Amino acid sequence: MANSVITLHGLTKQYTGAPRPALDRLTLSVDAGQILGYLGPNGAGKTTTIRLLLGLIRPSSGQVFVFEKDALTDAAQLHRDIAYIPGETSLWPNLTGAETLRFLANIHGGNDRTYEKDLIKRFEFNPNMRVRTYSKGNRQKIILIAALSTRAKLLIMDEPSSGLDPVMAKTFRDEVRAARGNGQTIFLSSHMLEEVEELCDCVAILNNGKLVEQGTLDELRHLSAVTVEATFTGKPPDVSHLKSLTNVEVHGQFLRCNVNGSIDELLAVMAKAKPRSFLSRKPTLEELFLSLYEHDRKQAA
Repeated sequence: MANSVITLHGLTKQYTGAPRPALDRLTLSVDAGQILGYLGPNGAGKTTTIRLLLGLIRPSSGQVFVFEKDALTDAAQLHRDIAYIPGETSLWPNLTGAETLRFLANIHGGNDRTYEKDLIKRFEFNPNMRVRTYSKGNRQKIILIAALSTRAKLLIMDEPSSGLDPVMAKTFRDEVRAARGNGQTIFLSSHMLEEVEELCDCVAILNNGKLVEQGTLDELRHLSAVTVEATFTGKPPDVSHLKSLTNVEVHGQFLRCNVNGSIDELLAVMAKAKPRSFLSRKPTLEELFLSLYEHDRKQAA
């Protein structure tokens, strides 16, 4: 626990009347200065985890530590070092953006006013309008600016780029990287797999309340095959005898397939056919994610 900002041990949450636990013996840690991508389908237990981290609900069993303190009993003290960014929020419609930022900063206990002004410029946000007139994206900018400007040691984000256009989503990613460079720790729950892949040092994947995979993207590459694409001067070689291949597609002079394990056998066959072009690539996070859940569905069937 010495270098861990977040430590979850055997964490279980059973809601009354629910057929299964929202979280089932979850054990997870996040080190200082790390960005963790927390993934899972709807109902996997991501929001329940965040509520437990914030001390908003009590676990059925297990332990939740943030900065080596109990997240429930020490919540008031811990919240000075935590900023939370939800994907959906209700703000005060009659306040201006500037008034809302001041109010949120006072609730937290202060912020970096210079950085706040920089964020207002970077997010192209007009703070002088009433909240009720803002679009969803602009309301989200208020929450992002308020949270980031606290310079909190731990940023907990639940679908933080919800409602942002592509330009502002890039600005958000830039600021997250800057926060990590500043030594801050980020717990990022998102359905935007491209965003997670670009930002995160490691990924934890949750399903039905259970942690099913955790590691860096390179460590998780085993969940999906390498994709190989090649074109030939004539008909592609016959690869039907290679047991390591799946999803083989042949279109004229073009061959695409997935390789599980070593590609040595495939390379030997292709070399004899003298390919004009050859491309192999690692799976994306989306492919890893889908591969994992496809595997779970087959096991459950």
